[in-house]
Amino acid sequence: MTSQVSSPAEQDDGTDGADGTVVGEQRKPGGTKDVRRLDRVIIRFAGDSGDGMQLTGDRFTSETASFGNDLSTLPNFPAEIRAPAGTLPGVSSFQLHFADHDILTPGDAPNVLVAMNPAALKANIGDVPRGAEIIVNTDEFTKRAMQKVGYAASPLEDGSLDGYQLHPVPLTTLTVEALKEFDLTRKEAERSKNMFALGLLSWMYHRPTEGTEKFLKSKFAKKPDIAAANLTAFRAGWNFGETTEDFAVSYEVAPAAKAFPVGTYRNISGNLALAYGLISASRQADLPLFLGSYPITPASDILHELSRHKNFGVRTFQAEDEIAGIGAALGAAFGGSLAVTTTSGPGVALKSETIGLAVSMELPLLVVDIQRGGPSTGLPTKTEQADLLQAMFGRNGEAPVPIVAPRTPADCFDAALEAARIALTYRTPVMLLSDGYLANGSEPWRIPELDELPDLTVQFAQGPNHTLDDGSEVFWPYKRDPQTLARPWAVPGTPGLEHRIGGIEKEDGTGNISYAPANHEFMVRVRQAKIDGIEVPDLEVDDPHGASTLVLGWGSTYGPITAAVRRLRTAGEAVAQAHLRHLNPFPRNLGAVLERYDKVVVPEMNLGQLATLVRAKYLVDARSFNQVNGMPFKAEQLAATLKEAIHG
Repeated sequence: MTSQVSSPAEQDDGTDGADGTVVGEQRKPGGTKDVRRLDRVIIRFAGDSGDGMQLTGDRFTSETASFGNDLSTLPNFPAEIRAPAGTLPGVSSFQLHFADHDILTPGDAPNVLVAMNPAALKANIGDVPRGAEIIVNTDEFTKRAMQKVGYAASPLEDGSLDGYQLHPVPLTTLTVEALKEFDLTRKEAERSKNMFALGLLSWMYHRPTEGTEKFLKSKFAKKPDIAAANLTAFRAGWNFGETTEDFAVSYEVAPAAKAFPVGTYRNISGNLALAYGLISASRQADLPLFLGSYPITPASDILHELSRHKNFGVRTFQAEDEIAGIGAALGAAFGGSLAVTTTSGPGVALKSETIGLAVSMELPLLVVDIQRGGPSTGLPTKTEQADLLQAMFGRNGEAPVPIVAPRTPADCFDAALEAARIALTYRTPVMLLSDGYLANGSEPWRIPELDELPDLTVQFAQGPNHTLDDGSEVFWPYKRDPQTLARPWAVPGTPGLEHRIGGIEKEDGTGNISYAPANHEFMVRVRQAKIDGIEVPDLEVDDPHGASTLVLGWGSTYGPITAAVRRLRTAGEAVAQAHLRHLNPFPRNLGAVLERYDKVVVPEMNLGQLATLVRAKYLVDARSFNQVNGMPFKAEQLAATLKEAIHG
């Protein structure tokens, strides 16, 4: 779903994640309910993993995007396909922050919590600030359901929720009653309660409804009765909000007309943006795109999406395991394709030998790692940034690999293009480090014009490139470009370009097998020099007040760090910010940037991996601030920590 905006960008006020500010009130003409205007709202839908909270949140997000608000989302769900019903481990939630201005994070604390059962309430109430609105499905607050999550008495009656604006709504009963005209069992009718809740929240926040109604008709096109039932439940929720006395106020959040540069926008998740970036890279390089992959959370959506685009020359191969997936991708790279393999941290471990082979063969290959909590299987659906050192050093021998990291869901598109540029230009595997927070989160994305995309055209080797002492012309597969140190890319079947491949050390130039000590040292050093010589942009520093403290981040910490920095500046603090996209090689000016500041703070969702690299390379006393709980940083938490660092 796209929308047009035509106003210049605007920064937010530094309170990203704080409660929405009331900016006006009005009364509907001829009505009895007030309409209150807010500048931002944070809503969290929470329920059992079978309650459809992700679908509900996704539909609310789509309508919010079509309305023109800036937004940021945080889906959070169990790793199990179907966790035990009504239990705390089985709670699934979807948080959406939308506003009439530029925002950066899904927000710290929800203004509204929709809790479909006692487990959802208990799992999320700790994040809900006093005074926030809580909508609970009272039908699920049975004695057995409450005991299952440790409630000795009903929280709806014991006074523990007195500090909140509580709205007890029998969602299940109301849904079943609304669908009594349909030939559905009670269990079948109950499944539509998420659509009733979506209708209620759509009324409450004046969201458009046309897109959701069209979606339901399309999704259940082969089951018209189910489509009609869901539509009825959705409309019943809207009408309930309009008529019940329990909701005396509805809210408006104006479109973010000043938040975006001119263009056509759509809502996009990180994995979808990454898939589109890969397709665009293949078109800009005029190469077929090949994905060799094995399904793994949270990377599988890229495989799903790319499999839909055969019309763009995309070929997807779902392999039997991680090793086969990257092996096929490396073979496709040898054959002249833009080759990609997608995985998460455990899969990178399995792919490491073939990544080393790609380093030795010096072929372009994109290795996309959507990081998640580890070690081993770890936390499949939770986010972490703990694969940086694995990407840097997780191979035998000296096997350097460039590393690129996107900073927002929409930025995954540009990061994919940049990773492809490096791989194709320098003939090397490239690691792209996204994570679950970016992969599943979403935000508005300006669809670029074709002339804005980089030219990634590749020249394959066509004939001999070296003259022997006797004057004969031959093809040397490891004769390098003097600027990039890249070797020629010779497509199999090209007459006269036959050459050896494999993992045994090559002789410089000829590519013949060589065990000579001097040759091995030379090849090791030249492969490192090739990576060190990759052209990357200088690091940009945001420092409007001449601060003495620099906050250095990478990857998905960009949103929380930037929101925290804005809060501090609004409060009168001077703090500088810089964010790394290229982690190997580092930008050439990074050392000079670090030297300008008395204090350098590095927030990471690991135990200090970037800080370790920075301290080792630049001998800077970088201070780590670390979190490894499977969730992204909160802006308020970061702001407090950074303030201590400034004054410490």
